[in-house]
Amino acid sequence: MSFHSMWAELLPVGRSSASGGYRRYAWTGADADCRAWFRQQAEARGLAYEVDRNGNQWAWLGDPAEGDAVVTGSHLDSVPDGGAFDGPLGVVSAFAALDELRGRGARLTRPLSIVNFGDEEGARFGLACVGSRLTAGALTVEQAHRLTDGDGITLPQAMEAAGYDPDAIGPDPERLGRIGAFVELHVEQGRALDLSGDRIGIASAIWPHGRWRFDFRGEANHAGTTRLADRRDPMLSYAETVLAARREAELAGAVATFGKIGVEPNGVNAIPSLVRGWLDSRAADQATLDTVVTGIEKAAREYAAAHGVDLGVERESFTPVVEFDHALRDELARILGTDTELRVPVLGTGAGHDAGILSGRVPTAMLFVRNPTGVSHSPAEYAAEDDCVAGVSALADVLEGLACT
Repeated sequence: MSFHSMWAELLPVGRSSASGGYRRYAWTGADADCRAWFRQQAEARGLAYEVDRNGNQWAWLGDPAEGDAVVTGSHLDSVPDGGAFDGPLGVVSAFAALDELRGRGARLTRPLSIVNFGDEEGARFGLACVGSRLTAGALTVEQAHRLTDGDGITLPQAMEAAGYDPDAIGPDPERLGRIGAFVELHVEQGRALDLSGDRIGIASAIWPHGRWRFDFRGEANHAGTTRLADRRDPMLSYAETVLAARREAELAGAVATFGKIGVEPNGVNAIPSLVRGWLDSRAADQATLDTVVTGIEKAAREYAAAHGVDLGVERESFTPVVEFDHALRDELARILGTDTELRVPVLGTGAGHDAGILSGRVPTAMLFVRNPTGVSHSPAEYAAEDDCVAGVSALADVLEGLACT
């Protein structure tokens, strides 16, 4: 099956007719449809299909027990109203690259696997890369069992409803021990390749990044009868903090975003009692990130005090800087730069990935495919089909160089 036909088959799954974006949330019906598609692709190619204890899907060519396997893939879930490429491009390209290898008559000397990691985006339970974090031991069973979605449904309840055993989740060192290299192909979430005129890039590192929850607590009251001077309005403090985040990020050459908000009681004619905002911040190094987040929190506390509002700040997740395995990265550059005619730049990224989570346990690397708009986590996310096909060929070259020598 060609890249085009696989892409067309997956494209409608979980797509919102209202927004045009995707709502493929973990352990929902759309997620189940994506997982069924993955299984169908694996079985159609005669690959050994399995689901691990954390709900990640695997398709094996060769005996995984031999170890030193080369693994590729990504994820199929999405952010709320996200784009089509973030995650799925890596999975579809993995199957297409395997098809290309077989068409070349390549003979494997190492086991090869394609993986779909579960709940990478964290759209439902608020924590990214749950499947890979559990596998790598970066998320404890107790922490995972406490994860809850916006409707109060816990992760164990959601997994059980989807037909999976939540009591089985946890670290999987035996599985990770089988992996000699993991290469994740992903659409670039920025415009570096477009600006340089290159179709394919290699990742150098993932910026340190995290999510912080800011709880501004004031006093609910009537919007029409309460004097401005008598109000304890947390929305004011929150709004000023959003602007402060932009200022701090600009000064430091970093990024900071308040992209999610919860308001209580959330009435048009009511002053809020609580405004809860989630900050996402990322920077090229740890010191810069610390400076930005500390500056935002300092400003938020000053604004809260000025309006008689209480403030609580909690770090909900954090990922330190990830330097991808230098030897594997250099090998990818050698394969693509020497054995092909591609010019392949090496670039950093501010986006987190399963490859970053696994990097502390197995050698990992990433390939990026050009995104001419630079837009991601949006229905406008895009990569041209000829660039996607170039990505498939590059991934096939990499897999052949790693697994067939």
